[in-house]
Amino acid sequence: MDVQMPEMDGIEATRQIRALPGRLGRVPVLALTADAMTGAEAYYRKAGFDNYLAKPVRKAELLAKLAELEALVRD
Repeated sequence: MDVQMPEMDGIEATRQIRALPGRLGRVPVLALTADAMTGAEAYYRKAGFDNYLAKPVRKAELLAKLAELEALVRD
């Protein structure tokens, strides 16, 4: 999920997803952002994201992050 979206940012959208009952609230969410500063990953994970990827996106990194999220769904 892009962190900086118009009207409702990714953090608020993720908070609303996490508030859903049962499995709906546990759908894996990847933070996609240009924020690559030290501590950014920890910040977004604390906000409810399952993983983090900074722009620019590289295909190999994206595929690795998606595989990690897929593992969460299988568990």
